[in-house]
Amino acid sequence: MGSLWYEDRLFIDGELVAAESARTYDNIDPATEAVVGHAADASPADMDRAIGAARRAFDSTSWSTDTELRVRCLRQLQDALERHKEQFRPAFVAEVGAPVTTTYMVQLDMPIAGISWVADLLAGYEFEHDLGENEVFGIRSRRTMRREATGVVAAITPWNYPMQINLAKVAPALAAGNTVVLKAAPDTPWTALLLGKLAAEETDLPPGVLNVISSSDHRIGAQLTTDRRVDLVSFTGSTATGRAIMAAGAPTVKRMFLELGGKSALVVLDDADVAAAAGTAAFQITSHAGQGCAITSRLLVPANRRDEIVDQVVATIRSIPYGDPTDPANLMGPLVSKVQRDRVLGYIERGRAEGATTVLGGGRPAHLPTGYYVEPTVFVDVEADHTIAQEEIFGPVLSVITYRDDDDAVRIANDSIYGLSGGVFGSPDRARAVANRIRTGTIGVNGGMYYGVDSPFGGYKQSGIGREMGVPGFEEYLQIKTVAVPA
Repeated sequence: MGSLWYEDRLFIDGELVAAESARTYDNIDPATEAVVGHAADASPADMDRAIGAARRAFDSTSWSTDTELRVRCLRQLQDALERHKEQFRPAFVAEVGAPVTTTYMVQLDMPIAGISWVADLLAGYEFEHDLGENEVFGIRSRRTMRREATGVVAAITPWNYPMQINLAKVAPALAAGNTVVLKAAPDTPWTALLLGKLAAEETDLPPGVLNVISSSDHRIGAQLTTDRRVDLVSFTGSTATGRAIMAAGAPTVKRMFLELGGKSALVVLDDADVAAAAGTAAFQITSHAGQGCAITSRLLVPANRRDEIVDQVVATIRSIPYGDPTDPANLMGPLVSKVQRDRVLGYIERGRAEGATTVLGGGRPAHLPTGYYVEPTVFVDVEADHTIAQEEIFGPVLSVITYRDDDDAVRIANDSIYGLSGGVFGSPDRARAVANRIRTGTIGVNGGMYYGVDSPFGGYKQSGIGREMGVPGFEEYLQIKTVAVPA
């Protein structure tokens, strides 16, 4: 463990610095429950310094108007991440618990590569658009719509896909000309702090443009939501926390981007390729131990084909190896913490208490006594209003719900406060028609994958406000100004 490459210092105003009073906290490997290192434990005073540095950098430097500098710094950051990627990989696995196989995809390599798309977008982006001439009260004017940086962005990120989400916020926010305070999740500080290290040592980012904070205290992020020097809060996490952030930001009328929870449905129509649908359901619920806001944790099946479909799903899940995340053979690792493991186990008990039946899993795996593991679990006899069918569990727990016909399937899929993602399997035209009726921000038809740095991601209803990634994600960080001059 001593060979892990990590950074334990904060990045504030262009310098790597210890937290106030040199405070640190333990970083725990969720697969071994061992302390693998430490991270700076920031205080409110540290956060205040970071906000002040970001405000000063935005107000007194040319960062927001120097497109060439921004493009260069983004490319430098990507180059630095690529150079150090293999050093980064074991440290990432150690703190996140994600299987090393996933780091070659969405957990590490893909988001790093995606920075170039943001830099290319910036290099060619038209910040001004001619609206033509117009006459009002006898005055003829030529009008221009101009997009400008918003100001200081607070990026508050979760622990489940920390590199992907850190970069999905930081890269477009910086590209748009904002300055940023990135507040890492307490469980995954190194992924953020290493961004600060590389920014400090291997880029031309001016002091204060990017600041990175880690803390054991979940509440320290609240400063970012109330401080009047912060213009926009970009948050990914639970809907409950999103509601609190909206309320906290209301007195200063902050702009908000919120990517929140999900309880997505995978609808299997009666003419679907069952093997393909079962494979998708099994992969989704075991991917990163179900710790994803967009996973399809509700499986909707026709009542007359329930047993056939469930048997295939269970058989497929049984074939998926899980355990030590450093072993490339394993496709599922532990939950991120004891708190999260116990939370998931509590939901499993609640499901049983409400009358659902486990046909697979339902507890801690006997062969993995150490680490925060939960068995992949499948419930049947689930009603649409059961707790496990309505609340986000964030673990490897699949709820199977039966429906009568297509209309009933759509009704059940939409019977949720969430609307983040989903999927439909069936004959192409019919599946697409059902997908179009499900109120959700992203959806895959017959296994189609929507993820990509150029693909907007976000939700309907209480799954959030705004979109991350793609051109809309970049424009979340811009303000619009209309300028008129005499024609």
